[in-house]
Amino acid sequence: MVTSKRVTRRVFLGRSALAAALPVFVPSTVLGRNGVAPSERITLGAIGIGPRGRYVLGRMMDEPDVRFVAICDVQKSRREAVLEMARAKYGSNDCASYIDMQELLARDDIDTVLVATGDRWHSLASIMAAKAGKDVYSEKPCGITIGDCQALADAMNRYGRVFQAGTQRRSISNFQFAVHLARSGKLGRIHTVHASIYSLRVLYDWLPAQPEPPMDVCDWDRWLGPAPWRPYNKSYVDGGWRGYYDFDSGATLLDWGAHTVDLCQWALDADGTTPVRYEPAGDTIYAKYANGVKLVMRPGGWMGLGTCPVRFEGDEGWVETGDSGSIEMFPASLQTERRAYVRQGTDPAGHTRNFFDCVKSRAVCASGPDSMRSSHVACHAAAIAWQLNRSLDFDPASESFVGDEEANRMRNRSMRAPWHI
Repeated sequence: MVTSKRVTRRVFLGRSALAAALPVFVPSTVLGRNGVAPSERITLGAIGIGPRGRYVLGRMMDEPDVRFVAICDVQKSRREAVLEMARAKYGSNDCASYIDMQELLARDDIDTVLVATGDRWHSLASIMAAKAGKDVYSEKPCGITIGDCQALADAMNRYGRVFQAGTQRRSISNFQFAVHLARSGKLGRIHTVHASIYSLRVLYDWLPAQPEPPMDVCDWDRWLGPAPWRPYNKSYVDGGWRGYYDFDSGATLLDWGAHTVDLCQWALDADGTTPVRYEPAGDTIYAKYANGVKLVMRPGGWMGLGTCPVRFEGDEGWVETGDSGSIEMFPASLQTERRAYVRQGTDPAGHTRNFFDCVKSRAVCASGPDSMRSSHVACHAAAIAWQLNRSLDFDPASESFVGDEEANRMRNRSMRAPWHI
């Protein structure tokens, strides 16, 4: 017998998706906000919401079957900004505010969590949410090391949680179409895929110490979380943490690579594996899969199709697309399949809807834990090769470097006590 209120709600959400095909007539008197019955509504909390997080959260709040109920952020200004979003959306002050995420995660009435902190927190906060029985949508990069990504995927599978990585381009039509061309054989045998990345950099120094603000304005210790201690500087909390080794992920490679390498993996039907060799050459990294297909990671685009472009090349043709929605392809015979796409690659609306649909059905999301693991591990392996400035062989089965202990040590980082996975 199911006695837990939480489990009962979960079971109902899953069953409601299976029953969706049957005609059901519900009196309007029992319907809730926007015609959605309270039992159908998904409750949402959010952790660490900056500019990108507010954009994603706004899209989530647009869904009629989602109710946003709680924000947790260590910065007062960000908590207040999100509370104002909720007031404007719902016309009430019902949204709760927390500094400590464990208070939010302890609430039995929250079904799902958006994790949009800085990179250093993504894996740990997501795992904590899974242990608390929440389904998780995490912004990328989902982990700042290979070990973090392994632990995150393992936790989601172990606890039976629905997980969506914020690699929303898997849910954007022009990228889906390009992947379709690659996987359908219309380009012939694919021999090379290209993933655009940021110009690589890594910083090991510290900014000058500044006086810490009051804890209710910014809890610096919680902001650092599992990262090594360093003195407070306002630039960090204002977004200037990017590029610093202690806070960032893979020499900034994963800022775009988490999207573009992921799309290349998808186009090659390579979820579950990675390249077996990585060769850095300046800001470009050449990788090769066991079947001989080449992956080229390099800064910038090629045909001016917007940010995060990808290109798939086969023996009989190629296709390239980016965030603008535009697509270029060859040969001319493929032009008959050209379509107009209006949603840009930065828009998470389709991806967030996929997440909530999977929360109800308990299906695997478009960017589930296992595909995230493979593409993130590939990015991290490439970044390690670049940082060591030497070619590395990699075993996808063990997710370890072959015969290079220095590279293998870089698969993990210690977490600052008391935080641990």
